[in-house]
Amino acid sequence: MNARANFVRMQDSTREDWQTIGGEFMQFAGGLPERVVKHLQILEGDYGGFPIDRYTHSLQTATRALRDGRDDEYVVCALLHDIGDTLGAFNHPDIAAAILKPFVTEDNLWMVQHHGIFQGHYFFHHIGLDRNMRDNFRESPHYDRTAEFCELYDNPAFDATAETLPIAEFMPMLQRVMAQPRQSIYKAAAVKTAPATPETV
Repeated sequence: MNARANFVRMQDSTREDWQTIGGEFMQFAGGLPERVVKHLQILEGDYGGFPIDRYTHSLQTATRALRDGRDDEYVVCALLHDIGDTLGAFNHPDIAAAILKPFVTEDNLWMVQHHGIFQGHYFFHHIGLDRNMRDNFRESPHYDRTAEFCELYDNPAFDATAETLPIAEFMPMLQRVMAQPRQSIYKAAAVKTAPATPETV
């Protein structure tokens, strides 16, 4: 990834410049799953007072979803649902949703974006908030799906003795889900590339 365009102002760029940039971008985009996992691993050792660290919680949530027979996309959402904890201390679901948005269906995206409020059903009353805040979304077609995600996978995934698969188990799924965007303003310009070689990160 060494080729470079020649402009100093984007308004002066040429088609040839963008062919150069596009070629570099496709190589860069192919490495997205590995970069995402590296960011997820920042949560390792970050307990924040919880019984297990946030990285283990993420792996355990995904493990529970996988063992329950959920598809790749759902498991990837479970894996990444709290990836925003480091950058979005006050809005972490929005960070996860932004990362996943090009690659997942509307129901899974809504689930990730709203899981924080739905998870609050289990603890908001302890910190002076309304544990039924999720009921503001009762009319959403995604309400039950999101409540179920929290009940079955997010809520119980704080168990230091529970099965927690390593990240290598989830890499092939992450690579498949992120191989091609479902929606993006750049989708028409994208060229599908072969998935990156699975590796342990």
